[in-house]
Amino acid sequence: MNRSGIEAPIGLLGGTFDPIHFGHLRLAEEARDSLGLGSITLIPAGDPPHRSSPQSDGRTRLALVRRAVEGNAKLQVDAGEVDAQGKSYTVLTLERLRAEYGPDRSIVLILGADAFKALHTWHRWREIPGLAHIAVANRPGTAPHGRRWPGVLAPELDQVCADRIRSDPADLRTAPAGLVMPFDMTPLAISASLIRDLIRSGHSARYLLPDSVLDYIDSNHLYR
Repeated sequence: MNRSGIEAPIGLLGGTFDPIHFGHLRLAEEARDSLGLGSITLIPAGDPPHRSSPQSDGRTRLALVRRAVEGNAKLQVDAGEVDAQGKSYTVLTLERLRAEYGPDRSIVLILGADAFKALHTWHRWREIPGLAHIAVANRPGTAPHGRRWPGVLAPELDQVCADRIRSDPADLRTAPAGLVMPFDMTPLAISASLIRDLIRSGHSARYLLPDSVLDYIDSNHLYR
């Protein structure tokens, strides 16, 4: 809580995390710092609807994420999507967390630019801005900035997000949901698929992900 008595916004970062790596963790850290968030909650997907099934099951990926955030009190882990039955739809997670935090707490959904461009393909996507702000992590210099939506997404987003793009993180404290906040992130050329390929081929993946995560992968013979 800040000196004015207003609780800092809560950030949400979902993903398959198969496995979680420093790219994910750095994104969470930069979002928290750039946007003035009180904490970031990482939410491993149980059964992601927009991609093929993860190579590790939900419980395993949840364990990896918990190990990755050890020692950082600003990073939390939510097991709701792993515990749930059926597909992991973001709108259902937001409804659950909105009920938990109440109608007035500012909640910020953190998306990469690619995920944001595909937002109009998500289940009940038009309801998402009513449940949370959306923070879009951009590589420096890419859209959206000002009032410009990216490409073919413009007609769709104008229906639910028109005039909502903001640049001042302080605005996130003025409402519980509804704004779109771009922020620049440091691009790191790390991917979960690269890590899986390295491990599968017998090469080292050290320094691409936390040692605690890599040790768990090794001891449980994951991605072999």
